[in-house]
Amino acid sequence: MSGSTPFKMRLVHLDLKGAPPKVSYLSEIFPLFRGLGANGLLIEYEDMFPYEGSLRLLRAKYAYSPSEIKEILHLAGLNELEVIPLVQTFGHMEFVLKHAAFAHLREVGPFPCTLNPHEAESLALVGAMIDQVLELHPGARWLHVGCDEVYYLGEGEASRRWLQQEQNSTGKLCLSHMRAVASHMQTRRPSVTPLVWDDMLRDLPEDQLAASGVPQLVEPVLWDYAADLDVHGKVLLMQKYWRCGFSRLWAASAFKGATGPSQAVPPIKHHLRNHVQWLQVAGSRPTDSLQGIILTGWQRYDHFSVLCELLPAGVPSLAACLQLLLHGGFDGDAKAKVENLLGISNLEMMDPGFLQGGGRLFPWQQHPCPCHTSQPPSAQLCGRAAGGQHVHHRLVQPLPPPAEAHPPGHGSAHPARSTQPPGAVEHPRTGAGGRPAAGFLPGCRGGVAGGERAPQPAAAASSTAGPQRGGHPPTPTHQPWQGRCSGPLRGELPGQQGPTALGNPWGRD
Repeated sequence: MSGSTPFKMRLVHLDLKGAPPKVSYLSEIFPLFRGLGANGLLIEYEDMFPYEGSLRLLRAKYAYSPSEIKEILHLAGLNELEVIPLVQTFGHMEFVLKHAAFAHLREVGPFPCTLNPHEAESLALVGAMIDQVLELHPGARWLHVGCDEVYYLGEGEASRRWLQQEQNSTGKLCLSHMRAVASHMQTRRPSVTPLVWDDMLRDLPEDQLAASGVPQLVEPVLWDYAADLDVHGKVLLMQKYWRCGFSRLWAASAFKGATGPSQAVPPIKHHLRNHVQWLQVAGSRPTDSLQGIILTGWQRYDHFSVLCELLPAGVPSLAACLQLLLHGGFDGDAKAKVENLLGISNLEMMDPGFLQGGGRLFPWQQHPCPCHTSQPPSAQLCGRAAGGQHVHHRLVQPLPPPAEAHPPGHGSAHPARSTQPPGAVEHPRTGAGGRPAAGFLPGCRGGVAGGERAPQPAAAASSTAGPQRGGHPPTPTHQPWQGRCSGPLRGELPGQQGPTALGNPWGRD
């Protein structure tokens, strides 16, 4: 199947708050992204950005340097990948509010996830962060300012007093902060348009949203990572946003990091179905009704959570999803093209559902894949393990010391984000640098404990946590830095002879 895609822009999300790649690795995988059909990147730096001055303490130990940021942008430009940086400015502020210097700006004292919107210093803080990021991204046309999953909003002391006043609401409070952040950007860089995740906007009354002034300042990104997302409901939501005055909308799917707390390899079938549903949403509206789609690849569900699927493990899923978007479907020819691009013999063998005996991955396949499931999945993926190489030796960013963060554990009380309701370019078989594209893939799942990007607040030192979106408090089970890393990282890839070395894609020496 071939045809034009309804998504003019197709951005790959790089979530750098866990296992951020070396620049040398990005130099090799950006050409692959482009060859697979991507034409943009959403880069979520978090603490990997080289903040300066009073913000310098936000840097991770191995944060990228300014020269490395410029090199990343140069490499993206060489591969015709437009870069949109992402800076959280409301929720998911753990990497900022965990520090004692900024703890007084928390909406609720024990929890470092949400910024207090009543403090003038809060806007000054996020304004300074935005200014520094834009300074290193002089050509940016958009800046994503997050604003998703703003937990505990309205529960701080200042918010409680404010909400006692007539006609005030948490929705009005949220819109007020969004408008303030967007207005700051409009003043400093009027050529840059803010993007926001849409979950805090979905349930707001149309008249309140239209009267807020926000639709004239930002562009919402409608995210849904479910394999059975409500297509009709999404179309109705888009119509609501247009009636409120938003001029441009975006979509967000997922190719990894959205299906479970212990996920190590993305379930490709799930992510393909998610993209099929998004194609149906786009196809039900006029051409170009959606500016583009962001293929999210979450690496942690919050700053204190464990790692979920690493980027190299997500490449087969990303490849399949991008090709599906390009061709308007994923038939046998598209599957064969992905296998050829990645240098793998059978895409099914990269899916955990197939390895666990789930049968054929794709419904159009006319014969079962000759893969035997008598071996455990790790053995099928790894082949011969080479001794001594462990995942934690390959990470850029060290684990946060307990004395610094004191985050809680994350247990079964935290649901997967994907379950929450509204909340054909030819490419050679070898990858960049002349080596097989399969070198971008992991030879083994390793032993990284999974960690979904769930819609949960991150708590601080207190053992008491507030309610979740579903009304259930979190149940601490273990500290995120315990039991994280074990297992080999080198082995045979399916269809290859001998062990395949990955080099060191995740960490810098």
